[in-house]
Amino acid sequence: MAKFILFLLSFGLLFNFSPALLAQTKAIAKKETTNIITGADQTEKYLSYLKGKRIAMVANQTSIIGDKLSVDSLLSLGIKIVKVFGPEHGFRGNASNGDHVDDEVDAKTGIPIFSLYGKARKPSKEQLKDVDLVIFDIQDVGCRFYTNLNTLEDVMEACAENGKELMIFDRPNPNGYFIDGPILEDKFKSGIGQHKIPITHAMTIGEFALMLNGEGYMDKHPKCKLNIIKVANYNHSMPYDLPVNPSPNLNTQQSILLYPSLCLFEGTMINYGRGTHMPFTVLGAPELKGRYTFSFKPVGIKGMSENPLYKDSVCYGIDLRTYDTNILRKTGQINLSWLIEMYNAFPDKEKFFDHTLHPAVGSFDFRSGNASLREDIIAGKSEKEIRKRWEPGLKAFKQMRKKYLLYADK
Repeated sequence: MAKFILFLLSFGLLFNFSPALLAQTKAIAKKETTNIITGADQTEKYLSYLKGKRIAMVANQTSIIGDKLSVDSLLSLGIKIVKVFGPEHGFRGNASNGDHVDDEVDAKTGIPIFSLYGKARKPSKEQLKDVDLVIFDIQDVGCRFYTNLNTLEDVMEACAENGKELMIFDRPNPNGYFIDGPILEDKFKSGIGQHKIPITHAMTIGEFALMLNGEGYMDKHPKCKLNIIKVANYNHSMPYDLPVNPSPNLNTQQSILLYPSLCLFEGTMINYGRGTHMPFTVLGAPELKGRYTFSFKPVGIKGMSENPLYKDSVCYGIDLRTYDTNILRKTGQINLSWLIEMYNAFPDKEKFFDHTLHPAVGSFDFRSGNASLREDIIAGKSEKEIRKRWEPGLKAFKQMRKKYLLYADK
């Protein structure tokens, strides 16, 4: 450790790194070895490799070194960042879910920001022409319908097509302790699910990238050249509290842990907290008045949800803000009981899964990845019966996943 700190100090004198960032790097280096250290925070593993290269970063508000944005930190450390590619919600993370994000120039750094959630979904040949290395540094939450996985694949394809290396600053998966849900069927591929995986996959971004290369997702292109900066002192069973909200509507650790279970409601006529400051922790609808005493009123909130389902109407349902998420950890399963309960309580069952009634509600089958989950709930099947359908697919996925793990499951 002492040698490492001396190295950083001499490195800083040689390249005139700022004292504040050197102090920050020293503080990171002095963490106890039992602490999780993200790939980005292990600057000693990549700074010298980046020096002199023209860097493009795929980044957002979760891309941090210490407590500063990775882009800002690396610029201060003398690294030449020529452009940034921003995913859904934008580089600074202030766009609502699903909103079109335009290209811009970052007001703080003057660096051009190219949106990967606007006119284009992946970097173009022209945009990569003056780039030596692309860095992917985005915190994921471990769910198939979270769009960071799509962005990763698109960036890998662009790098493979244009002969560019992709460095990944790996980060822990807060839902990395369990694998559950139906496997996505091909006919239900969409912007909220492109990969034949279960709802929760228990992989980090780095591991997922290895799987994309290894399982033929890149079969139309050469494999992407990967350089993964691994997380230190980490295994998949470890709890991990995210230091930065990954998106506007995942604004608490509770919402992040409930997200795999509650995002399925996005394809129903139940509001799951959009239009409140407690998204993914409450469930309700006006039609449930008299069946539940807990209530909330969705409103338009700029940067979160400006036109939520049941806007300005009182919804009645379930409050999960104090639900013990250790129960999910113990069962290692998505909670289907809330979905079954809400369906059974909803008075007009023919409309429960009808996404045509409100533009903010998407198709349930594209969320679940198949039609059978919806059909089984309508048929009144038990959670045990529903899960039995998933077993063959989950077994095959778990076996395949083992080939790409960088970290132990326990």
